[in-house]
Amino acid sequence: MVIYVEMKRIAVIAICVLPMLTAFSQQRNVPQNHRKGTIYLFWGWNTTAYGRSNLHFRGEDYDFTLYQVRGQDLPRRPFREPQNNYGLGYFFRDNWAMRFSVDHMKYVLEQYQIVRMKGSIMRGGPHSGNYDGDKTITPDFLRFEHTDGLNYINLELEKYYSWYRSRNQNLMVSGMLGGGGGVLYPRTDVHLLDYPNSNLYHVAGFGVALKAAAQLTVFRHVYGKIENKFGYIHMPSIQVHELESAGKASQSFLFSEMEWIIGVNFSLRSKKNN
Repeated sequence: MVIYVEMKRIAVIAICVLPMLTAFSQQRNVPQNHRKGTIYLFWGWNTTAYGRSNLHFRGEDYDFTLYQVRGQDLPRRPFREPQNNYGLGYFFRDNWAMRFSVDHMKYVLEQYQIVRMKGSIMRGGPHSGNYDGDKTITPDFLRFEHTDGLNYINLELEKYYSWYRSRNQNLMVSGMLGGGGGVLYPRTDVHLLDYPNSNLYHVAGFGVALKAAAQLTVFRHVYGKIENKFGYIHMPSIQVHELESAGKASQSFLFSEMEWIIGVNFSLRSKKNN
C-alpha cells in the first residue's frame, strides 16, 4: 500500500512543480555549478519502500511460487548497517548531466506473513508436498534477504533548474528531474529448507527509475540534496544455492527510494571559459 501512495504523491508533485521548473529553465545565465564541464562527486544514505512481488523458486527438487509477498527495508540502525549511495556526475552541456551511481539498498522478506503458495517440494522434510493454498513463511522454511545488498548500479540523465541564487552564487537552490536504468548486482542471503545458505554476489537482473530532487549549494562547490527515486526492478536470475548446485529464484517489484546526499562539484574548464 505504501508504494502506491508514494507513486500518487510523486505524480501530484510533478504535475504541480513541472510548470514552475520550466519557467525557471528559461533563465539566460546558467549557475556556475550547472555549467558544461562541471563534475560532481557525492555520497548519501537511503531508505526504501517496496511493492509486493511474486517470488518463484526452481531447483532440482522444488518448483513453487509465493504470491504477493511483502518485503521491507532493513530496520534503521544508522551508521551500523551500510545503506548508502555514491557516485559521480558530469555536465555535458549547461543544465544537463549524466550520473553514474551505486544504490546500496536493502530488502528483507517479512517473516510469518501468510501468502498463497502454488507448486511442489519433493525434498524430504516437514515442508515436502504439493501446494495450492495458504502458507506461512517461517525461518525453517525460508529466509530471503538482499541485505549486502540490493545493489542497483545505474546510469541516469539529469536536467537541472535554478530556483534561487545569491549575487555572489555562494548560496543556490535548485531542482532536478531525471531518470535512467542499470543492472542489479545483489548479494542475496537465502536460507531455503535445509540447503546450505547462499550469500553470493551475482548479476540478477535490471532496474529502471524516474527521480526528482531539491538541492542546496553553499560556497559554490558544496551541496546537499534530497532525492526521491521511483522505479521498477526485475530479477529473473537470483542465486539461491552455491554455484555448483542448481537453484534459482525470480521476482519483480516497484520501489520508492528516498536519498539524503552530500557532495562537491568542480569545473574541468579554465576560469576564462566559465
